[in-house]
This record gives sequence, structure tokens and C-alpha cells, in this order.
Amino acid sequence: ETAGMVRHIYREMAEAAAAAPRVAGDGEKDALPHCNLQVYTYTCDVGKRENVYSTAERVHKEVGEVSVLVNNAGVVSGHHLLECPDELIERTMMVNCHAHFWTTKAFLPKMLEMNHGHIVTVASSLGLFSTAGVEDYCASKFGAVGFHESLSHELKAAEKDGIKTTLVCPYLVDTGMFRGCRIRKEIEPFLPPLKPEYCVKQAMRAILTDQPMICTPRLMYMVTFMKSILPFEAVVCMYRFLGADKCMYPFIAQRKQATNNNEAKNGI
Repeated sequence: ETAGMVRHIYREMAEAAAAAPRVAGDGEKDALPHCNLQVYTYTCDVGKRENVYSTAERVHKEVGEVSVLVNNAGVVSGHHLLECPDELIERTMMVNCHAHFWTTKAFLPKMLEMNHGHIVTVASSLGLFSTAGVEDYCASKFGAVGFHESLSHELKAAEKDGIKTTLVCPYLVDTGMFRGCRIRKEIEPFLPPLKPEYCVKQAMRAILTDQPMICTPRLMYMVTFMKSILPFEAVVCMYRFLGADKCMYPFIAQRKQATNNNEAKNGI
């Protein structure tokens, strides 16, 4: 789907450039030069390192070297800890955290050789502060943030200034992944779920300007700062005021109901 969108956008740009008249004046504005755009897609289970390494090898052979790596894959189990099957906990950790190790190990060597590249970690605000009911998800995102920060320091220590890193930590994004999540109703108008398009624009702006970190909305910086300086009980009070302490409970209840309905439908 993404590949189709890219091809469609490029065709529109190429057609517009071809139809645009050449303007003479102080300088001459030429149409965009035509180039043979190629879009490649691969299916890969990023939770399995063998799959990542084999797919990366195909990319190297069929496409060439990768200069921008965006680690964006993410899953959530949607269960309280004691009700969550071990297999789902392992899956969350493998996809949300461990996969960053495999993809980076696959593509970083060439970046180091050329001293050129950009590694983007799409984490979450729940990688900076946590909430109840999604222990596996928070742990995986905290791990992704820790990995990204340590990697950034390693690149700085190696004086590889040509390789940039950007950490993306958005608030709740309206993709359906956390459908049902609710904070205090009086606060919701001031902190609604973010539109995916808005998050993409903010992330792209940060990447293009080599910004080390971007939190959306900016209020997330304040929450992170307050968590760093306040005692734990004060943070609990802040969470309760915002309705963030149990914000995932409606989401978990919906997931549980959906699971029960599927089991009943399938006669399990």
C-alpha cells in the first residue's frame, strides 16, 4: 500500500513538472529532471533475527545500501500482566525492542563505513513514562528508548558525526492500536488522540533537521520533566488528576470482549 502511494505521488509530481511552463526572468526555472524511481517492498518478521538478516541481505543485493533506517514496527498484547500469555509478552518484546538490535546490526556497518546515514527509532511516550495495565508494552518501549540513547552515545564516542539519530515519542495516535483508551473526560479536549498524518509530519521535520528527539505534542516534554523531578507519590497524584493512571483499562476491556466474542464465534 505504501509503495503504491509513493508511486502515485511521484507520478503526480512528474506530470505537474512536465506541464509547468518554463519561466524566464532573473533566472530560468526548469522542470524537475526525470529520474527512474523504483520502489521495493519486502515482507519480513522483524521479531526473528534470521528473517531480518536474510531480508537485509536481499535488500543489499537488489536495491543497494540503506542510508535511512526507520524502526517503526510495534504490537501490543492488551492484557493485564497476570492474564497475558507468556507468548504474547515475548512477541511484544521481540517486535518492539529486540528487532531494533537486528535491523541496526544489519544496516549500520555500511553507514559506519561511509560515515553517512540516519537511524530513526519510533518509540512512544510510554517509553518515557508508564501507566498501568500495559507492562509488556511499556517495558518494550523503555527498552527501545534505552537502546536508541546508548547507540547515539556510541556513535558520538566513535566520532561518526555523519550518522544521525532521531528518537520519536508520540502520545496516543489514532490508528486503532489503542482503541478505547480514555483519560479524564475534562482533560480529553486538551489532549485528544493525535492524527497519524500530524505525527508523520512532525517526525519528518525532525528527521530532515537532524533533531535528536521529538515528542508530540510538546506537553509530553513537561510530563517527562515532572516525572524526573517529583517524588513517585506526587507522580501518582498527577496521573490520577489526568486520568492517566487507568487510561488503558477501557482498551484492555474492549480487547478482552473482542477475544471472548471471537472464541464464542469459533466455538472455542
